[in-house]
This record gives sequence, C-alpha cells and structure tokens, in this order.
Amino acid sequence: MAFKKVEHIGIAVKHLKESNLLFEKLLGTAPYKEETVSSENVITSFFKTGETKIELLESSHPDSAISKFIEKRGEGIHHIAFEVEDIFAEMNRLEKEGFLLLNKEPKKGADNKLVCFLHPKSSNGVLIELCQEIKN
Repeated sequence: MAFKKVEHIGIAVKHLKESNLLFEKLLGTAPYKEETVSSENVITSFFKTGETKIELLESSHPDSAISKFIEKRGEGIHHIAFEVEDIFAEMNRLEKEGFLLLNKEPKKGADNKLVCFLHPKSSNGVLIELCQEIKN
C-alpha cells in the first residue's frame, strides 16, 4: 500500500494563539507541539485526538503560501497530509502518474517529517502533502 494513513489535516489560521484556544475548547486537549518551520514561513501547532492530528498554520511572513491562501480564501482547511513509507518512491510514482510535484526533493517539515507537496491543479484543487518520519 502506497499511503499508510491520513497523517494530519492542515488548517490555515490568522492568529495561532486565538485558534489554539478555540481548538483546545473544541477538542478538549491542548496542542502537543508548537514549532516554527522557516522553510515554509509558518508557525504551527499540533493537536491529536485519537489517531487524528490537526495542524494549525499561521504565516510568519507576509509573502508565505499561508498568507496568500488566507488572503485569497480566508481561514480554513489548507491541505491533507498522507503518511508514506518511502517518500522518494512515492514522489517518483506520483510524478509518473501525472501529478505535479511542488518540490523535486523532499524537505524538512514540521513534526520531524520529510515532506513534499502535490500541486492542487493536479489533484482536484486539494493541496496534498506526503510525509515520512525522519528516522534518527
């Protein structure tokens, strides 16, 4: 099987602190992690409920993809991330299947992951993220 599971759902937010409070009330739990991902110009926080993870993303730069997304569409679901066993093999497979990769090499993402994004134009308007745990 190529995809192991939905790794997380990413939600673009204007104000991370306010959104953290909202999601704490909603999910009944505090975020387990907050981190800055300088390669994407975002500050993130992660919540876990059961097997599901929610990533809140706030822009740390006015020219970031999150900032542009919120300007165009407002706050809301930004991407769906799938966990994969071998990100290089999946990138190769998906590119051969006609999907457009936004980065040719995986990069370090949040929550100790290697990540690659598929362009929404090649996946029915949905930004897809591939994630592989970085093994130390």
